[in-house]
Amino acid sequence: MFLLALPMTGALAAAGFQPVDSITAAALSAVPGGQGEASVDPALRMPACPQPLQARQATAGTVEVACPDGWRLYVPVRQRRSQTVVVLARGVAAGETVPAEALATEQRDAARIAGAALSDPAQAAGRIARRTLPAGTVLAPGDLAAPRLVRRGDTVALVSRAGGVEVRVAGRALGDAGADERVAVENLSTRKVVQGRVGPGGEVLVGR
Repeated sequence: MFLLALPMTGALAAAGFQPVDSITAAALSAVPGGQGEASVDPALRMPACPQPLQARQATAGTVEVACPDGWRLYVPVRQRRSQTVVVLARGVAAGETVPAEALATEQRDAARIAGAALSDPAQAAGRIARRTLPAGTVLAPGDLAAPRLVRRGDTVALVSRAGGVEVRVAGRALGDAGADERVAVENLSTRKVVQGRVGPGGEVLVGR
């Protein structure tokens, strides 16, 4: 593609037109860090400029490219901002614990990332995949769940604390949950179903 572009650039210059790639380069030179994308129509025909092009940021999304004492053009630009994301180096099955060796970090264009993404492998290692995740997946918080401390049918301790007093009764979990997740539990004494939050030891904390 580069070799094919050379004759075109030369042809434009010979015909008295400003090469489009020089306009693109000028527009990007005004973007902080030079990292971005400029939208310039390849069919654009501007008179050849005998002087170096000038460029300045006009708005957040446009750059003014000008030929001194000649034409000026407003070029749409989009700044590229890199973001560190956690990706899977291999696929993970639904319900599988994500091992640390299956995780890697990459720099991605933030504008192309949909929603929130994890930035630290420690946020994903040891957690459970909610669905099958193929290699290369950019991990988001919703893709993973905490390790299951409580399973449906388990006998658990229902814990209620108030005014420095702690009360514990036996209950039966009606669902699966991990630390700090909510789960329904049946109180084995009263047969009443309550909602509680799973503690770090597998107990279920409920309010009075």
